[in-house]
Amino acid sequence: MSDLFSAAGLTPEAPRPLAERLRPTTLGEVVGQEHLLGPEGPIGRMAAAHRLSSMILWGPPGVGKTTIARLLADAGGYQFQQLSAVFSGVADLKKAFETARARRAAGQATLLFVDEIHRFNRAQQDGFLPFVEAGDVTLVGATTENPSFELNGALLSRCQVYVLKRLDEAALESLLRRAEADEGRVLPLTSPAREALIAMADGDGRYVLTLAETLFAIHQEEPLDPQGLAGVLQRRAPAYDKDREEHYNLISALHKSIRGSDPDAALYWLARMLQGGEEPLFIARRLVRAASEDIGTADPTALLVATAAKDAYDFLGSPEGELALAQVVVHLATAPKSNAVYKAFGAARRAAKETGSLMPPAHIRNAPTQLMKQLGYGEGYAYDHDAEGGFSGQTYFPDDMPRQRFYAPKDVGTEGRIKERLERWAQIRRERGG
Repeated sequence: MSDLFSAAGLTPEAPRPLAERLRPTTLGEVVGQEHLLGPEGPIGRMAAAHRLSSMILWGPPGVGKTTIARLLADAGGYQFQQLSAVFSGVADLKKAFETARARRAAGQATLLFVDEIHRFNRAQQDGFLPFVEAGDVTLVGATTENPSFELNGALLSRCQVYVLKRLDEAALESLLRRAEADEGRVLPLTSPAREALIAMADGDGRYVLTLAETLFAIHQEEPLDPQGLAGVLQRRAPAYDKDREEHYNLISALHKSIRGSDPDAALYWLARMLQGGEEPLFIARRLVRAASEDIGTADPTALLVATAAKDAYDFLGSPEGELALAQVVVHLATAPKSNAVYKAFGAARRAAKETGSLMPPAHIRNAPTQLMKQLGYGEGYAYDHDAEGGFSGQTYFPDDMPRQRFYAPKDVGTEGRIKERLERWAQIRRERGG
């Protein structure tokens, strides 16, 4: 740590942020990630064996990704080298790999930590592959985005993906107690205000310590209530009822009221969240999810209405834009419900995982070259628009995979008509031997 400060022209005695002073020095001090770091956790076992594999740490901000990488390097005797995909380019990568290769020749292993690794483009991500395969570096990438969408499949196949959890109330409370021990005094907060502070942090450990540092700096003598806390931090404190439910419980109540076709209850929970200071776009994201998960093709307009409400709020802001959220809540709650697409996609994902890399059947493979045509690519493909009824009935599953049915539409709303079409096509397929 002193190297970082000397590089910045500072001494170790220079004032440091509270979050930096309280950075864990062992994996056991990291809170909220016991499922990965505990004695039976996959990372905990690797650290105990002093042998690390390349990995991707996926999780929200402030949950310990950088800290875990640094501690893993210490535990395994690796030289820690850090890059940020936001500030690094090809030259930085090349220099890091050359340095790691020289260390390896000298018998020293390198843990290369790449923050925000998803920000590297596909070509840059490919550049990691030979150095990871050769063992020049053990790669630990950190990302807040879904690796399945943001990282190359080739890179993912060489790394284990570990999901870090958003810090819960107990973990955030533990961090506040450490902060108070470091300061030698308690935070000037009433019990409800302390709970409001934890809710404001929204699972971000670094942020809760930043908020705590602000409170320590004001030297407040009388404990602040939630309203006083909101005034000091210039943020609205969430409004809790007597049970002090945090926002994850409230968003769950909203979602389940929509699923249960109860517009009145759904509007109540929406109002509760908005009055409590919840971020409206957080609510909008859940409404878009509900439109896909719980309504689906029973009412295809639901997703359009939900995304339009998000855009309307972006355009109008509060309070006018909140009415658009209320409109979509009523639309979703009163719409016909079907989770058939949600279930079908889950089943298809499981089948895709089980069947691996089966190729499409030859007749639907693209054949842009003569060689591909000679290999039978595209041969026998029936152009559906030219088939009787606009439906050929051919099979589109891999040759080694029997036909499966993932999507089972319900007899409700628009999906009822979809069901009729699928049944008619299935009969034609049977008749034509497809």
